[in-house]
Formats: sequence, C-alpha cells, structure tokens
Amino acid sequence: MFIFVVPEGTCCILEIFGKPSSVRKGGLHFRVPFLQNIRRVPDSWGEQTNRQGVFIELTEQTLDTRARRYITQDNVNVSADCVIRWRIQDPIKAIYSVDRLHMSIVETVLNELRTIIGSMKLDDVLSQRASIADKVAVNISATLSRWGVMLTTAEIQELKTDDATAEAMRQIMEAERRSRALATEAEGESAAIVKRAEAARQAAVLQAEGEAEAVRIAARAEQEYLSALAGIIGREEAARVLMNRQMLQCYGSAAKEPGAKVFMPVGLPSVVDPSKS
Repeated sequence: MFIFVVPEGTCCILEIFGKPSSVRKGGLHFRVPFLQNIRRVPDSWGEQTNRQGVFIELTEQTLDTRARRYITQDNVNVSADCVIRWRIQDPIKAIYSVDRLHMSIVETVLNELRTIIGSMKLDDVLSQRASIADKVAVNISATLSRWGVMLTTAEIQELKTDDATAEAMRQIMEAERRSRALATEAEGESAAIVKRAEAARQAAVLQAEGEAEAVRIAARAEQEYLSALAGIIGREEAARVLMNRQMLQCYGSAAKEPGAKVFMPVGLPSVVDPSKS
C-alpha cells in the first residue's frame, strides 16, 4: 500500500533494504513501494504493544510479573511479585536492540529486585517496600534506556514469607501487643497512684491550713478576751484567771478518758479562787 494511516498513540518503522529509515507516528503517511517497507513488530510483544502486527504502542504499558522467591540477608525466604509500568521512548532501539522486549524488562526488574532484597534484612524489606521499588527503578534505568524504554514505576504488589516465618512474626506481634497493653495498664495505674497521692497531699495541706486558721482564730479570740478582762480586773489578775481556766480544761479533758484517774491537787481551791490563797 502506498498510503497508510498510523493510529494515534502508536508509530511504525519504515525500512529501506532492511535498515530503519524513519519512524512514522499518528496520522496519514506515504511510502515508496518496493523501496520502503513497514517493519513488523515481534509477536512476543503481545496485543497490548503490538497493534495489527506493525504498529508500536507508545502509551504507558503495564506488566504484571509472576511471583518469585528471594532470600533476605538474614536467610528468610520471601516471595514477591511486581507491577511494572513503562513506555517506549525510542521505537528503533526497542525493535533492534533487544530480542524479546517484554521478557527482558520483566527479568531485569526481578533480578534487580533479588539483588536489593538479598542485601536487606526481613524487617527492612517489609517496612521499606516503596523504597525498594524506587531503588529498582533507578538501578535499571540505564539498561532500559539502551532498549529505548523508560520505566515509570515498579510497584511491589505482594510480599509473602514462608509459613514458619509467618507464624513466628505472628507470635512476635502478639507479644508486642501484650507488652504494649501491660505498659499502658502500668502507666494508667502509676498515673492513678500519683493522682491519689496528689489528692491526699492537697487534702492534708487543706486540713493543716484549716487547723492553723482555727488556731489563729482561737488565739486571736483569747487575746481579745484577755485584753477585755485586763481592762476590767487588771493584767495580772486576768493572767491568773486565764491560767486557772486552762488548768480546769486540762482536768476536764483528762476526766473524759475511759478508766482515767484524776488527782486533784490540795491547793486547787486557792488555784481556782485567788482570794483563798
């Protein structure tokens, strides 16, 4: 055919005597018959990248790899598979620089993934999945560039360990959860003890302040009473009256105790009544 149409988002390669001469992208094109031929795309590329056997897909492609088993640095078996997103940037390199493009991309990604996982411990592999994917993309970019391909992302879809390792990890997780629960309970109990101690301290402080205030009020009342009494009978007599009253109060308090014996002094009347002394 002399006139041909290339679908949008695809391209084809024109050859002259078996050598690539030009790349034709979406639109209407012409070719010189018998001189220019359209290069056929390998069947191994599949329908997603190979359109009608001659058109190369230029949009982003997706490859879902099979699961492959790896061994971490601490000798744990890990099974992982990837989703690879890529696009063809140079169709001529993609056709002429590599035999089986799709298989080569998959094997390159998985081999690099094996190298990275083999240099890491299991805990790091499980916690740094995104970082591993980024390292894969960076490390193989030069190789894919030689094939005219740009790797967009290489996402690790699933990571699995063997049954023994999975059971050990489950037990570790349960132990960690129990440890966190016990730590939380201990922290709560400690906080409760601190609060109770603080409440008791505040109660003691308030009680002591109340008792001190009561003592101050009683002392102030006693001082006012003594001052008033001294104004009537004189300071010396007022002091003797106050002393006698305090002695009587002490005897009264002692007499209230069960089984207590109170011995009254012989000179009590003279103490109670100053006029008899």
